[in-house]
Amino acid sequence: MKVQTVGVVGSGTMGAGIAQIISQNGFSVLLYDINKEIVTRSLTRIYSQIDKLFEKGKLTESESHDVKTRIRTTVQLADLQVCQIVIEAAPEIMEIKQTIFQDLDRHCPNETILATNTSSFSITEIAGFTDHPERVAGLHFFNPAPLMPLVEVISGLRTGEDVMERLADFARSINKSPVTCKDTPGFIVNRIARPYYNEALRIMGDQMASPAQIDRIMTKAGKFRMGPFELQDMIGVDINFATTESLHQGFFGDARFRPHYYQQRMVQSGQLGRKSGGGYYEYDR
Repeated sequence: MKVQTVGVVGSGTMGAGIAQIISQNGFSVLLYDINKEIVTRSLTRIYSQIDKLFEKGKLTESESHDVKTRIRTTVQLADLQVCQIVIEAAPEIMEIKQTIFQDLDRHCPNETILATNTSSFSITEIAGFTDHPERVAGLHFFNPAPLMPLVEVISGLRTGEDVMERLADFARSINKSPVTCKDTPGFIVNRIARPYYNEALRIMGDQMASPAQIDRIMTKAGKFRMGPFELQDMIGVDINFATTESLHQGFFGDARFRPHYYQQRMVQSGQLGRKSGGGYYEYDR
């Protein structure tokens, strides 16, 4: 089935970024969220990003207009039945994903691929909420979605091989570099990344160095583009903490993935990073 329209469920930072990059590569996008105010605010942010690309000369005026017109919005999940692929980018709360996938399974034709952008939840478990688990897979983008080239394509225990092939082809069609993997906690990238965050938190907790010092060492000496604390602030401290918790549980309490209490305190205090105006660093809102 030729992909013409892609549905995106959830219009937060990740969902909006996914919708933008898909539209930039010529596909129609149907962006869903729970109410008109949220999805309208998201569309305004997307338009602002597209305008910046035009101002930088990366899009012509005609191209920027076309990108904008290819994105439509809805507050009715049933409207996504016209899509050949639906990508769920809702909050990392399993109960929310369960409801979404049960509804999508009911509304969308059997040929529609249902993908989740989860960074840590089990694809197999999410697929189990549907009557057609063979059409459910992971399609994990990285933040910011328009810029980061890697996409993980993850198979659950019952995901069809044709679904994996179609998602990998789709990822390439939007100029991403897909890597396929099995359904294990954290998949590839988040499993590798946990020590990057956790050891930094332990070093800070032991008062050996400050977040700014650790970030400077990792960027200057380690040649990372962003330090672990700056990166947490960009991703969202709450999202990062939830991912660590999920991996720790997924590996049955393996000490390698144990969360740090200070990160929990940051979440409890509402210091979530850039989106809240402050995390390990302060930001203008």
